[in-house]
Amino acid sequence: MVDRLGENEREKGLGELNGWVYDAATGAISHVFKFKNFSEAFGFMSRVALAAEQAGHHPDWSNSYNSVTVTLTTHDAGGLSARDISLAKAIDAIVA
Repeated sequence: MVDRLGENEREKGLGELNGWVYDAATGAISHVFKFKNFSEAFGFMSRVALAAEQAGHHPDWSNSYNSVTVTLTTHDAGGLSARDISLAKAIDAIVA
């Protein structure tokens, strides 16, 4: 089982990310990514899907035309874990 991050670990992890927002009510981080068009948004989702599959950790997400909302939490841990921070970093690298 994966452990949920403590407050200090969570804040440190969030400090290493670009634009992710923590929601205490859900124990999740999220980010809304905007692209020029649907094709770019879908390409981003494809790249994230490959990274998520490799990590064995999958996002909750939605897409509307050029916008992709990604939410990360570790259900087994009951909130945010190191796996979420790691995948968020990988997603940030894909966007960069």
